[in-house]
Amino acid sequence: MPGMTVNGRPVEFLMAPETPLLWALRDAANLTGTKYGCGNGDCGACMVHVDGEALRSCLITLAEAEGRFVTTIEGLSRDRSHPVQQAMVAEQAIQCGFCTPGMVMAAAALLKNNSAPSADQIKAAIPNLCRCGVYPRLVRAIERAARVAQRRETISAAPAPGISAEDAARQVPAISPGPAASRSGE
Repeated sequence: MPGMTVNGRPVEFLMAPETPLLWALRDAANLTGTKYGCGNGDCGACMVHVDGEALRSCLITLAEAEGRFVTTIEGLSRDRSHPVQQAMVAEQAIQCGFCTPGMVMAAAALLKNNSAPSADQIKAAIPNLCRCGVYPRLVRAIERAARVAQRRETISAAPAPGISAEDAARQVPAISPGPAASRSGE
């Protein structure tokens, strides 16, 4: 039974050791922010941190991940307050969103190792493919995230962390039948 720490919690997967980490995260742990894009390491949609390094989870087996620390997009920051997440929204560097989690994970690892990367260093460190072509905005977002992480800039419109089911239920307005509904019985 391969075991590791995922998003700060010890986990043992009842799966074959040769299973790609990607499928254990998505299918067994229900951490679906890690996306399946190509299955051969080309696209980066499945990027996670393994012992702090950005790696493609489709290329790592459970056996190779055993005993290691894995962080997925869900574990990066539960309230979406990580500077990369905030900057991606502020710079409108998200289009369809499919590749976004992998890009965020790659960018977060880059900024952990290089607090002020140049545009060329960003381009070299982010191997992710994006069919929507957000690359210029992605570079701006990572540069901005670096400034935020260094406390040289703030982002006033951080993404909302979402609302609880209880709050959502309270915020749903009462819907009264309109004129069309009252005439439907005629």
